[in-house]
Amino acid sequence: MDTLALFNILLFIPLVSAGIIALFLRRGGIVAAGVSVLAALGIAVVSFMILFGWNGEPLGGDHYSYTWLEFGTYQINLGYYFTYESATMLAVVAFVGFFIHVFSVGYMDDDQNKGRFFGGLSIFMFSMLGIVLASNLFMIFIFWELVGFSSYMLIAHYWDKDFAAAASKKAFIVNRIGDFGFLVGIAWAYHYFGTADFAEINALIASGEKHAVTGIGLLLMCGFLGKSAQFPLQVWLTDAMAGPTPVSALIHAATMVAAGVYFMVRIFFLLTPDVLEVIMWICAAMAMLAGFWALGQSDIKKSLAYSTLSHLGYMGTALGLGFPGLAIMHMAMHACFKATLFLCSGSVIHACHHEQDMFKMGGLWKKMPITGTAFLFATLSIAAVPMFAGYYSKDTIIGAAFGVGAETGNSAYYGVWALVLIAALTTSLYMGRMFYVVFLGKPNSEKAEHAHESNLWMTVPLIVLGIFLSLGAGWFASSTLDFKWANGEMTAMLPTDATTFMMDGYDVAEDGSHAGDTAHHVDKPHHGYGGGFTAAHHAIDASGQKTMLEGSSFAMMLLGFIFTFFYYGLGPSKDKLQTQLPGLYNALAKHGWFDDIYDWYVAEVQERFANILATLDQLLISGLLVRGTAGVAGLFGMVSRSLHVGNIHGYVYWFLAGVLFFGAFALGML
Repeated sequence: MDTLALFNILLFIPLVSAGIIALFLRRGGIVAAGVSVLAALGIAVVSFMILFGWNGEPLGGDHYSYTWLEFGTYQINLGYYFTYESATMLAVVAFVGFFIHVFSVGYMDDDQNKGRFFGGLSIFMFSMLGIVLASNLFMIFIFWELVGFSSYMLIAHYWDKDFAAAASKKAFIVNRIGDFGFLVGIAWAYHYFGTADFAEINALIASGEKHAVTGIGLLLMCGFLGKSAQFPLQVWLTDAMAGPTPVSALIHAATMVAAGVYFMVRIFFLLTPDVLEVIMWICAAMAMLAGFWALGQSDIKKSLAYSTLSHLGYMGTALGLGFPGLAIMHMAMHACFKATLFLCSGSVIHACHHEQDMFKMGGLWKKMPITGTAFLFATLSIAAVPMFAGYYSKDTIIGAAFGVGAETGNSAYYGVWALVLIAALTTSLYMGRMFYVVFLGKPNSEKAEHAHESNLWMTVPLIVLGIFLSLGAGWFASSTLDFKWANGEMTAMLPTDATTFMMDGYDVAEDGSHAGDTAHHVDKPHHGYGGGFTAAHHAIDASGQKTMLEGSSFAMMLLGFIFTFFYYGLGPSKDKLQTQLPGLYNALAKHGWFDDIYDWYVAEVQERFANILATLDQLLISGLLVRGTAGVAGLFGMVSRSLHVGNIHGYVYWFLAGVLFFGAFALGML
């Protein structure tokens, strides 16, 4: 079977699954779950068939493209474009997505609407795969919006609860703000380059016929800021925890929020140094701030949500530093350990009868040893303990910021290094706090007292993602643990094609050919521009401070765990920070009062402006332009009727209008 047929099968497996569930199995319960899980398994199998059968050459062009719409000379195509970065993202979406589907069977066992839930998961997988395989800006925007729609459905699964309905609307609206800039950027790019195809735009820039434009890059960046919840559009992510926990793992940890990072890597050739600098500073600041904000949350899922904001900041920082391969690497490592952390939180919430307050848990290690072990492994990975998956990507990002500063002589990069180094401290602070509070000590509630280990549907994904991948997913980057198997198709625990871009990015190999397929910029500020893990380590080594950099990162990690151990203790029933420093805790809990600012803006500015536009629409467009003289007569009739309705308020307004009229007449103004 050729690759084109495999792409078609891969894309339409989840769509068929969603269609079957929507038409026949909305109340099918376990049958709908079975269809969705089988579809996820099919996605994983076909994805690995593609990865193992691919020769490394970019796949795209007319053979992989279909004409969808034509408007005169304008043509919109739907097609596939498969490269090394696509291979990495495909492996993450397919593998992690499958195990989250399996976990969902156990988590949603008592939910009466599981058919609708699994249908939503399938349409989400269809949308994500479309983003991964899209060959042009138009196609990626279509699936970008489908991801937003499916996210809206899944967050609002508990639609009868006000907080879930509000959270889904907030996520949808905030993402539309970013998507508006994204759409304008697509239109500008199409106008400027004459095409929306990634390969064609890349070729135009590589040949020097066209150049990357900062304005286009900044507008396209708006889509990234919305999907990946970076400043100033970060406010939706924590509210999205209102959805079921598997949704949090799939959408808000492993795939959807990472789609923004993947898209920016996909269009790296369109990003000028100015755009990358903006991304770098925004994301480095978010990495640090979100880590502190996580300390102001007692809800286990919301604390993990701020952790996601922080680590998306790490990915954006790597991208802004000029290491797209390293950004993708941290995205893949993050998918393993953060999906594990969310699934572990789901296992705990399920065992504690949907209790989400960490300080009403405690002592769960003895009662849930598999969940506790998986959570511990993922905690060590996210904190970048050496030899765990997160160490290879996260520690490299921190060191690379310093290395680029030393290489370029630009001291501003040292500021970025300081921000992400402090963010490393906050990671071990909030993760140490979470582990000590939830799993150690004694139970702090009757629900925790009667908790027990989850069933196999839930524990098997924890073992695979938490114990194996959170530990060994990054071993391909270690010179001592780099082993290949399955005839070289697998390196360590990941497909070899999925690791290639993480290591090399778009760097040029020694023979002059591209390690990836995308051209990089002509005037590179440093040799890592377009590189990955290898280029980042060259920058670190060249700085001559490798030992200091590794030691400082390790010290920050260790300091955070030690501090939280002594400050919070084991299994406390109250948040010590909240009781001792309520002002600081409130500031962290409010995460800079961004939600309050947004609420004020929507109620006091946006809604009033919308009301003015609605009034003008009714009077001028619907009334005058559409209805003509009939509209004018209707308006006079409506006004004159208010003279005879017996409403005292109406009479007061008419009286004031009359006084003003006669006053103006008496003063000679009329």
